[in-house]
Amino acid sequence: MHDGNVRGQRFFLVGIGGSGMMPLAMILQGRGAEVAGSDRGLDQGRVPAKFDELRARGIALFPQDGSGITDAAQVVVASAAVEETVADMVAAARLGCRRMTRAGLNAALFNASRLAVGVAGTSGKSTVTGMIATILHRAGADPTVMNGAVMKDFAAPDRPFASALVGQGDAFVSEVDESDGSIALYRAQVAVLNNVSLDHKSLEELNVLFGGFLSRARHAVVNADNADAARLAMTLPRDRVTRFSVQDASADLYVGAIEEAPFAVSFDLARGGVGQGRVALRVPGRHNVANALAALGAVLAAGVPLDRAIDGLAHFSGLRRRFDMVGAGGGVAVIDDFGHNPDKIAATLDTLHAFPGRVIALFQPHGYGPLKVMRAELAAMFAAKLGDGDLLVLPDPVYQGGTVTREVGSADVVHDVTLAGREAIHIADRAAAAAHCVAQARPGDRIVVMGARDDTLTLLAGEMVAALASRTRTA
Repeated sequence: MHDGNVRGQRFFLVGIGGSGMMPLAMILQGRGAEVAGSDRGLDQGRVPAKFDELRARGIALFPQDGSGITDAAQVVVASAAVEETVADMVAAARLGCRRMTRAGLNAALFNASRLAVGVAGTSGKSTVTGMIATILHRAGADPTVMNGAVMKDFAAPDRPFASALVGQGDAFVSEVDESDGSIALYRAQVAVLNNVSLDHKSLEELNVLFGGFLSRARHAVVNADNADAARLAMTLPRDRVTRFSVQDASADLYVGAIEEAPFAVSFDLARGGVGQGRVALRVPGRHNVANALAALGAVLAAGVPLDRAIDGLAHFSGLRRRFDMVGAGGGVAVIDDFGHNPDKIAATLDTLHAFPGRVIALFQPHGYGPLKVMRAELAAMFAAKLGDGDLLVLPDPVYQGGTVTREVGSADVVHDVTLAGREAIHIADRAAAAAHCVAQARPGDRIVVMGARDDTLTLLAGEMVAALASRTRTA
């Protein structure tokens, strides 16, 4: 396993439909391993299309009742969130199967690659990883890519869930997660740090984790506009860092003349103080300018010429659930977005507010635990970023079983936002919340559906488009 060779090995992935597990399953299978798995979502009948695709790739799926784990030779892989009492874990313990965490296995494959490119930071990881994937692929590098989101550039009708690429080239590009501390396992040759902000851990803990990640790399690519990231960059030798910025002209990569469009953005690029021409993106928002600089810094450090890198970026069509235009009905656009922490939601609202039109935001918090941690920051962000006339609708948080304290709920956030003078409403049932958004929408409005850890939000967004269209037909 230390050499990254998994051909002929047998793996069983518990929670195989998860956003981190599914691409890992694809990479293992693409490298000649025998892969099987189970998922609570499969047992509950949620999002069957995802599981159909895994089956189509030759991956066997079992109920999460221990029946798929039958041999001590199987390596059982589970995320840290899977309890020891789950039947699959009981079966693995009984048979004496080797156990690995998802992050541990991904890090082993990553560290064994000849060109390991790791993308870290609280926000933007998936987008930067996707941008790097498109650039390297178009430059002929044939990379292997582990992404937590579906890359539209590599999705096809028969393979809609393209969150991984399996290539024969030297590069292994992966998102690296700080939330569970597993970033400490990764030894990147090129390490990207997009930003450091409060999400799952304290800033002190984050700075230790991110600092270690950068110090182990041959070359670091760092967002100089983020105070914590910039401070970490200063601890490294100057020739081992590429600093990028949308504010500081002395940065290695710098931009000017940013021009936004509803679903695109373009800018002038300077490298080392020398103009390099115009860069055009097919994804919107100033945050994506910073993401593009991170991706450019990474591929330049990996040896891609700048002109090929800029060309690759121009072809990047985005990720599913990242400011993803689902459709429109009755003059109302519906956008599906992964925003779930204050930074990500703020970036999405800023992108929407760059253009006229009221925003109706349906935000489903991704759990009671995160809501308790982020309540104050979320409320302050919504108070600052919602515009006059905008409407925020919160259904209850995602709950998929297990023990959880419900000290802070959606109603508490709505209370705080309303006190701050913005329009917000709590509608516990998600379908009812969506219906309320549709009922309130007028031509020219934009509805944005936001939240994480729930694949069915995309289906909900599609249903809202259909409801808006049918409302127009019957009017």
